[in-house]
Amino acid sequence: MMRDDATISGKARPLFFASQKLDVVLSSYLQERVTQRGEAEATSAYRGLDPMSRLFLSPTGEGFKITPYGKDGQRRFLCRAILETYTKLFRYAELEGVTAMSVRRTVISRLYDRGADEDQIGLLLGISERSAVRELLSRPKPALSTLVDELI
Repeated sequence: MMRDDATISGKARPLFFASQKLDVVLSSYLQERVTQRGEAEATSAYRGLDPMSRLFLSPTGEGFKITPYGKDGQRRFLCRAILETYTKLFRYAELEGVTAMSVRRTVISRLYDRGADEDQIGLLLGISERSAVRELLSRPKPALSTLVDELI
């Protein structure tokens, strides 16, 4: 579970990493942190990590710099180092050409196909606005005549 103070929306949300290949790579990374950096302190820790620590750290053990951007009042942030970390995880899991954004769009598309609505998708991906979820899903917009052809 991602803590509310660790999300852009300010709401706690579940964190799912269901790919077996990614799980193997992530497990290896987390195990290295526990053994090399001695993070195993809390008994209720996630895989031996302090639950208040960041999931990904720089090679020096520091958290990544997160940069706000966008217009005043928008809660938009960018962290190139985390995006690069995701790219490395995908490459190590032998998922060639995959990016964080392509994964996000794929997840949204598959959740829609399974019947999820914008609120459910937003909860899973940490997106607070329904319109922002819809913007990430590129869906064809057929002509009305095509939509109603042999409708009944």
